[in-house]
Amino acid sequence: MKLSTDSALAAALGPWAERLRKRFDLPLLVRWKGGSGLKLGQFDTPAVILDVLDASGAAALLSPTLDNLGRAYVEGHIDVQGTLQDMLNLAHRLSEVDLTSGSAGLVQRLVNKVANAVSHTKTQDKEAIQYHYDVSNEFYAEWLDPAMVYSCAYFEHGDETLEQAQMKKIDHILTKLCVQPGHKLLDIGCGWGALVIRAAQQYGAQCVGVTLSQNQFDLATERVKAAGLQDRVEIRMQDYRDVRGPFDRITSVGMFEHVGLKNLPAYFKTIHDLLTPEGWALNHGITSTGEWNSDDSDGGARFINQYVFPSGELPHIGTVLTTMQEGGLEAIDVEGLRRHYAHTLQCWSEAFEAKTERLRQLVDEKRWRIWRIYLMGCQWAFEHDEVSIFQVLCHRAGQSAQVLPWSRGWMYGARG
Repeated sequence: MKLSTDSALAAALGPWAERLRKRFDLPLLVRWKGGSGLKLGQFDTPAVILDVLDASGAAALLSPTLDNLGRAYVEGHIDVQGTLQDMLNLAHRLSEVDLTSGSAGLVQRLVNKVANAVSHTKTQDKEAIQYHYDVSNEFYAEWLDPAMVYSCAYFEHGDETLEQAQMKKIDHILTKLCVQPGHKLLDIGCGWGALVIRAAQQYGAQCVGVTLSQNQFDLATERVKAAGLQDRVEIRMQDYRDVRGPFDRITSVGMFEHVGLKNLPAYFKTIHDLLTPEGWALNHGITSTGEWNSDDSDGGARFINQYVFPSGELPHIGTVLTTMQEGGLEAIDVEGLRRHYAHTLQCWSEAFEAKTERLRQLVDEKRWRIWRIYLMGCQWAFEHDEVSIFQVLCHRAGQSAQVLPWSRGWMYGARG
């Protein structure tokens, strides 16, 4: 398909545009490199303007799954103008056009599952983690909170700042775990060290944090030293499967999404083996809302797998609980935080947009576009129940009922 003028765009996309006008009436104007373009609805002023920059951009519109649209945007085949919310809403409306021809998507999902069945070696996992997290510490620092907590915050009342909500999340986790002075605590996927530093400073724990990201390891080590906690916190560049215990408490926050569905029983068995007999663990992670751990049908997951989280897989909460039991752990408490992550992502996305000029100095245009669409797309997904997130508190299975608490009151106690 060779396009060079507005008339060529109209000839190539005209019939498609007419079908969409009749079916959806979208406030969207599609232009060829800033020309007059095609209206996809009845409106005076479009909510979104989409500029087609080449033939690949036009092809993406003819099969507008979220991964096709996302790929066209990050690769520079299309440009988009409008508010983030309008862009997201129209992208999802457009993706509905392709749902009736789902065989290609089904084939792709089957291919993805076959590929994942042989993935997640230690080398592959390290490469995937470093691809995502080793962009640069400066890049993440521009739009995360000062502690650089890159996971769902906890908005206890809903009016907290992101910084306050991230610290409340850490305290919520450590309070759930009843962390006491002298406890040995392992944080699997410790990020830039916020949780282990807090656990040592405020709860008196002896902490080990492990990461596969060189950038995270370097900065977390610096932060531990700056806090004077070298005697209480050790940061390691280490795969969780190589850690030796035992530990009284284990946290895993935003990490098990990288483990792989087939590896979840072994992952939880590793946590089981690392715990003391009376130990507790908490797994905080994103989950699928598809009952059979299915990806979304509109292509958003395929975009994330290609550009953001290579080899990432999301289990349904039912799968989490089943594989946790297979690994020898009993769930004590399960808490859903979907609303909290939607708001966290809104905070991140707004900060990202506000720092556009600086971020474009830190990374190339493609990387900036990837993270921009990823953040706002994930906000939409959590808001609309396409993905969810749960904290699951657990301990070794098979223990007496007498060790279990009567209520959940201790989780919401006096700590401010």
